[in-house]
Amino acid sequence: MTAVEDFAALHVPGDPLVLVNIWDAGTAKVVTEAGAKAIATGSYGVAEAQGRQDGEMFPLTDVAENLARILSVTDLPVSIDMESGYGATEDAITVSVALVRSAGAAGINMEDRLPGTDAVLPIDEAAARYSAAASTGIFVNARCDLFRGQDIGKDGDALTAKVIERAQAYAGAGAGGLFVPFLSDSRIIAEICEKSPLPVNILRSNTAATHRELAELGVARISHGHQPWAAAMEWLRVQAATVFEGGESDY
Repeated sequence: MTAVEDFAALHVPGDPLVLVNIWDAGTAKVVTEAGAKAIATGSYGVAEAQGRQDGEMFPLTDVAENLARILSVTDLPVSIDMESGYGATEDAITVSVALVRSAGAAGINMEDRLPGTDAVLPIDEAAARYSAAASTGIFVNARCDLFRGQDIGKDGDALTAKVIERAQAYAGAGAGGLFVPFLSDSRIIAEICEKSPLPVNILRSNTAATHRELAELGVARISHGHQPWAAAMEWLRVQAATVFEGGESDY
């Protein structure tokens, strides 16, 4: 099996792939040694760790270089967050994704909205962009941002129907998974898992449900997003402040 096939096979509803997202080679090595089945980056942590901003402000050449360093320290399948695909057109997306595919990435995350915007793209346009990425042979985890900033209590059922519609379109475009962040409602998670033709990825920080509970809902992939980076940076800030104020650190 190829790395892409190995990675795809890890997405099992009810027995989810758990990803503790990393941001560089050092963190990839640590998470690999901790027992990970696969490695995944989060664009926010990757950019911030290099003093950049999220939103494709981290140049694609740097994305590829960071990927190469990560691949040098782990034999696990590696998926990287490519935000909106690093391309204004479908052809440009294909070129960008082919670059990381040829470098050894097994998968990517890709959003259905453009950098700096909140509204999702029209479904046909989003599907065409996912098709361009999937044409490279990589595993595309299609992120659907319909729940972003929405009142789930008021509009949850209507939004769920739209997510399922997009899941069907994205599956038809060749995506391998459906990532639905900003979702905490267990009933809706279960419904999406039941009706989606793609294995469903949930962001752990958006819900109080445990890993086991998410598995029981039918989730196939659980991501920890930028929270590992944020937690590490907060620990460092507290420790440094303690030392500078005359106290003793925990290390």
